[in-house]
Order: sequence, then structure tokens, then C-alpha cells
Amino acid sequence: MDSVSDPGKQQQPSAPTPASASAGAGTAIRFDSRELFAQAREVEIDHGGRIYKLRITQLNKLILTA
Repeated sequence: MDSVSDPGKQQQPSAPTPASASAGAGTAIRFDSRELFAQAREVEIDHGGRIYKLRITQLNKLILTA
């Protein structure tokens, strides 16, 4: 079996690189919102099979909805 990708299959975007990647229980990982959103105003987060939407509001605040 060769490693040729299926041209019809849509690739998942790669996850942004965290600004600080400290490992450990209870440790936060920080992402720069400019990297997280790139050119978009909304990102979707799959959490246990449920999709959440993180959006930038008109007032440049973040809102998370299920």
C-alpha cells in the first residue's frame, strides 16, 4: 500500500502551535488568538463528539457556544 493521499478527501487543518507548551496536570496551555483564528472570525472545537463554536464578537470579545 502506498502513501498517496486521496485528492477528494479534505484534510483537517493543523492545530495551532501553543505559545507556551508546559506539560503537566492543571497547567494551562496558551494560544495566541491571532494564530487560532487566522483569517476566520469563528473556530469549531470538537469536545467529546460535541461541536462548540468560539467566535470573535463585534466588540472583539470571545464567546463560546454549544
